[in-house]
Amino acid sequence: MKRFLTTGCAAATAIAMTASASVAARTLDPTKAEDALEISKRVQCGVADGVPAVYHWSGKVYSRVEGEPDRHLFNGEGMNIRQCVKITDPKRGTGYRQVSREVMFYLDPETNEVLRTWENPWTGETVKVMHIANDPVNSRPNYPYSEDGKPHQISTLRRQGKWLFMPFEVPLFYHNVLAGDYQDYVGNKYHAMEIFDFAMLADEMLDTKNPTAYPTVSWVRISDWMPWMKMRGRQGQMVFNAMGAKLKSYDELPKVIKDEIALNHPEYNKPPPGDDPRPNETTWTVFKKMVDKEREAAKNNK
Repeated sequence: MKRFLTTGCAAATAIAMTASASVAARTLDPTKAEDALEISKRVQCGVADGVPAVYHWSGKVYSRVEGEPDRHLFNGEGMNIRQCVKITDPKRGTGYRQVSREVMFYLDPETNEVLRTWENPWTGETVKVMHIANDPVNSRPNYPYSEDGKPHQISTLRRQGKWLFMPFEVPLFYHNVLAGDYQDYVGNKYHAMEIFDFAMLADEMLDTKNPTAYPTVSWVRISDWMPWMKMRGRQGQMVFNAMGAKLKSYDELPKVIKDEIALNHPEYNKPPPGDDPRPNETTWTVFKKMVDKEREAAKNNK
């Protein structure tokens, strides 16, 4: 009887908790600042404050050179691991800060093996491949309201049937750390466009009984040649096209990514600390540090 009563009490408690959760659950309204921010957070973050979230993407990389057909240069496998931490501002409300690090590995387009070297088809030179490994890639703090009281909005969010779509474009045009001090006069600025298209089930995203959502994402980047390719100013661009999704755990990543991280980038199996103060890295800043280090070592060995 005692066992029955205990079991019955546990069941009653579970039912009460479920009923309470059901009453507490609601549908997020994208037109409200706090709800719009919560939607943004569900797209980007894990199931709880400080819990890692992982995005994976897979795709192809092409060249585009005037006067010749596009070439399929590489396949690509990438991931970003991040966490969000809660932050509060007396004027702007309670928001979050996202911190992350990311890798993308260039694969042989026929064998799908991780490339260590690459024969440049334009120059005939064999070069060492430097995979994308940026640590950190952190975001600015996000709040329900701006300093002047403007509410947070997701201007591109739209619903189509059971789906929510959230596309956004990121035009990039800024100082190139590998170029000189006169870029406003002679060019060589970093010039690229990144496009992110998120798609998610509306019921999963908007129902607060779900602690987060798991969108799919497509990613396109149009950019200059990677510096490690040693193109020496040759005309042309690279086009990256990939698709993926937010995963429920790091373990869901493809084996090729997990193996390469374990071998050469072990710190990438977890996000940076929530209070990470470091400036963001890009392929260009990482490449510059690598070349400067190699030059300094060669100088010291003379």
